[in-house]
Amino acid sequence: MGANEHGVCIGNEAVWGREEVCDEEALLGMDLVRLGLERADTAEKALNVIVDLLEKYGQGGNCSEGRMVFSYHNSFLIADRNEAWILETAGKYWAAEKVQEGVRNISNQLSITTKIDREHPDMRNYAKQKGWWDGKKEFDFAATYSYLDTAKMKISPGRYCEGYRLLNKHKGNITFETMMGILRDKPSGINMEGEFLTTASMVSVLPQDSSLPCIHFFTGTPDPERSVFKPFIFVPNISQLLDTSSPTFGLEDPVKKKPRFQHKPDRRHPLYQKHQQALEVIDKKEEKAKTLLDNMRKLEKELFKEIESILQNKHLDGDKIVNLFPQCVKDEIRIYKSNISP
Repeated sequence: MGANEHGVCIGNEAVWGREEVCDEEALLGMDLVRLGLERADTAEKALNVIVDLLEKYGQGGNCSEGRMVFSYHNSFLIADRNEAWILETAGKYWAAEKVQEGVRNISNQLSITTKIDREHPDMRNYAKQKGWWDGKKEFDFAATYSYLDTAKMKISPGRYCEGYRLLNKHKGNITFETMMGILRDKPSGINMEGEFLTTASMVSVLPQDSSLPCIHFFTGTPDPERSVFKPFIFVPNISQLLDTSSPTFGLEDPVKKKPRFQHKPDRRHPLYQKHQQALEVIDKKEEKAKTLLDNMRKLEKELFKEIESILQNKHLDGDKIVNLFPQCVKDEIRIYKSNISP
């Protein structure tokens, strides 16, 4: 997931279906997110970038940095100040739905059904050739390209259904704090635990009023329930994000050598490391846990007040904004250090 200076945001989920996943190296969903953000200044242009690259290079390869092979196809949620799209793929084939009302989410399943606003030109013919669609009944992308009963899609248990339910519950009154609450929700499975831990979380505010800045909140750490959402605003001369930049390994990086992923380097950035150290301490000490979490929430609330002020008063202090995110990170690290020390 990520955002760019034009207010384009892209989120990405792994999906599987009838079309076989390619283990050979091609573009990963994460590559497509980065390239879409690098090259597009609107949501639809980002969609165009992704589907063009998909046609030219395909998708596939190991998405896990390790010897276990973990491959999948991809779905994308793409938004800017003015519009939003869902893009879902199966190999080189794809369908896109323009979001025009209500709420919309993606998860680890295809979710575009009969409302298809753009599509791969051969998508339907390919499905007919494979025997997945008879060419007569109304075309349903998710039902055709996966094994879903789409009639029950919004009522069956699972992350997609739970995400839709939580969004629908707050429809018409969704704030950035509402979204953070949803991302922190563990009973729904949205905030994941165990082997597939939620690695980091992001919430973006994209005002239609172009005089207001787009504001992106990032945790940069796993488990949003025990993380701080910190605001980032794109402005010129932004301070370097040293405490949230992963180390680089140059030509020695195992991702650049064949065979790939023969060992796994420590890619944790300084904030991530301090966050993990603090959590190890609080998992053992209940009293320290409460103090730490209270201090984290206090920091977050102060940041939220600052952002509300910016949105209401339409005033940006450029000198302060260039250091906004790096300073938040330093304040967060200070909280962790005070709890790590004996």
